Amino acid sequence: HYTSHGSDIAQPELMDEDEPFLSNLDIFLFSLIAGLIVYWLIFRKKVEPIPEFKKLDAQTTRETSFIDKMKKTGKNIVVFYGSQTGTAEEFSNRLAKDAHRYGMKGMSADPEEYDMSELSRLPEIENSLAIFCMATYGEGDPTDNSQDFYDWLQEGDADFTGVKYTVFALGNKTYEHYNAMGKYVDQRLAELGAQRIFDLGMGDDDGNLEEDFVSWREQFWPAVCEHFGVEATGEESSIRQYELKVHSDLNMNKIYTGELGRLKSFENQKPPFDSKNPFLAPVTVNRKLNKAGDRHLMHLELDITGSKIRYESGDHVAVYPINDSVIVNRIGEVLGVDLDTVISLNNLDEESNKKHPFPCPTTYRTALTHYLDITNPPRTNVLYELAQYATDPTEQENMRKMASSSPEGKALYQSWVLDSCRNILAILEDFPSLRPPIDHLCELLPRLQARYYSIASSSKVHPDSIHICAVVVEYETKTGRVNKGVATNWLKSKMPTDNGHKATVPMYIRKSQFRLPFKSSNPVIMVGPGTGIAPFMGFVQERGWLKEQGKEVGETVLYYGCRHKNEDFLYQEELDEFEKTGVLTALNVAFSRDQADKVYVQHLLKKNKEAVWRLVHTDNAHIYICGDARNMARDVQNAFYEIAEELGGLSRAQAVDYIKKLMTKGRYSQDVWS
Repeated sequence: HYTSHGSDIAQPELMDEDEPFLSNLDIFLFSLIAGLIVYWLIFRKKVEPIPEFKKLDAQTTRETSFIDKMKKTGKNIVVFYGSQTGTAEEFSNRLAKDAHRYGMKGMSADPEEYDMSELSRLPEIENSLAIFCMATYGEGDPTDNSQDFYDWLQEGDADFTGVKYTVFALGNKTYEHYNAMGKYVDQRLAELGAQRIFDLGMGDDDGNLEEDFVSWREQFWPAVCEHFGVEATGEESSIRQYELKVHSDLNMNKIYTGELGRLKSFENQKPPFDSKNPFLAPVTVNRKLNKAGDRHLMHLELDITGSKIRYESGDHVAVYPINDSVIVNRIGEVLGVDLDTVISLNNLDEESNKKHPFPCPTTYRTALTHYLDITNPPRTNVLYELAQYATDPTEQENMRKMASSSPEGKALYQSWVLDSCRNILAILEDFPSLRPPIDHLCELLPRLQARYYSIASSSKVHPDSIHICAVVVEYETKTGRVNKGVATNWLKSKMPTDNGHKATVPMYIRKSQFRLPFKSSNPVIMVGPGTGIAPFMGFVQERGWLKEQGKEVGETVLYYGCRHKNEDFLYQEELDEFEKTGVLTALNVAFSRDQADKVYVQHLLKKNKEAVWRLVHTDNAHIYICGDARNMARDVQNAFYEIAEELGGLSRAQAVDYIKKLMTKGRYSQDVWS
């Protein structure tokens, strides 16, 4: 970003013979420049502090050799996880814990923390095995923590002869690149000479990821036993991973109150900001976007002035929400606990990199509010481990059954927990004899995750502000309870000034591949119904800005959809204005419920097929799709297939191939969620 100012210095004219070679001014300037150079050489370390130095210190003290660690702690199974939202990490912890039942010892490991080239040394450990729980993120990409491992596997020519492994993949069938990361790791390790001792497991979050995992695991462990000639120890008992320490006289300054990494990081904020060190951005705008209807769609603006945070149109903003205090208080009530007790949960395995399940010391109230996921239906391992605390035999039996792999158990878990959307509180309420110790409950619950939103602004137009467009989630469950989306209801309550206090949102930026064309003269076709409009508000703002800069800007076409023109047409005034000024060449809006037959964005694409095909086939247009992955993205893709068939004279297979090529070239991008 540095511009050279070389061209700004005026060239000195040829000197007169009788002028002294160096005038006083020259000597002054010369000394000044020399002084500055000396100053810079001596003091530059102090002038330019490297913001990363603390991190580097921590890295050097930590062992990067997982082999040495395994030898030191007598472990023979290592479970690596590639996790974006915590599920793969959870699964890997469960597998590491399982090993104990078979007389083996396992450890869960983050590939980012270790030197992965050591994998070839695994055979030095007897009966050793590497398990990989790999999630796929975005468009078939690795998760952030496994990016380096992925790059290394692609470049590397390591020799993994004698290494035994298996992979469980986590993904979602509604996406184009289903489980791409898991499939890649599974295939690549085999290519490099490793021995697959059990088939790749495929977890589908569109179906029932938990059931996929449990079913795979039930077959996986017997195969391991057979391979290594070991037998299950029959120890089905639940083993605690952490021990409780209650603090009675701790200084308040030592207690975590919601920070994610460094203690007091919310009070004295220091860049760089990331997932471990989010920036508290003040909310400057929070307005309802829809004019009517029973939903609440909202537009928020977060102020990032002075944070050094940079973003591009198409990036995602991650926010850390907090849980509803009503649920938190009710859990305390049901379990009869003083939630303000200050505690630490300390790992019983002294050698583990993970000293606590969440930042400690803290209070139960802070843990349940900031650190733990108390609203998602609990996974089966939580039910299994808590079952021992149910005093009613029928309730205990039902909990164990739901965690088993029997068909009726799976069906019961599906209907009673998943389909009924029962969170941990609902389970405690509906199993009156189940009153576990709160510390064990806190150990078992997964971490509360950051929520990602597509940024609805352009940094060229709004360098100090990030816009979010979201719909508040609230629905009634089969049990008659009302479930509220954690993040959207929390955001909804964030009013710019709250009794004179500034409302803030802990946030950081996640870069994406969703980018406007490098050449502004390329046309763009944007398809984004509902809140899928978000990134396109940023795109359109940016195209307008480019136009003002005198750049040649290609056609800018938007396909947007909502239910009713006079109810939930988001950003109507802004879009009309963009169309009027010619920034938007075409604004096509589908109002699905304003007539007898439903009209969606894909219908409008088909209606304008000639124009669409010309832009794509002749004018090198870039296509962008944002919004619902399950139906919309697939229907829109099918519409593009049909247009290519009809106007390009292609067969279905050729049309599919044509769109695939556009994807490979980066001319067909999706930012979708399910």
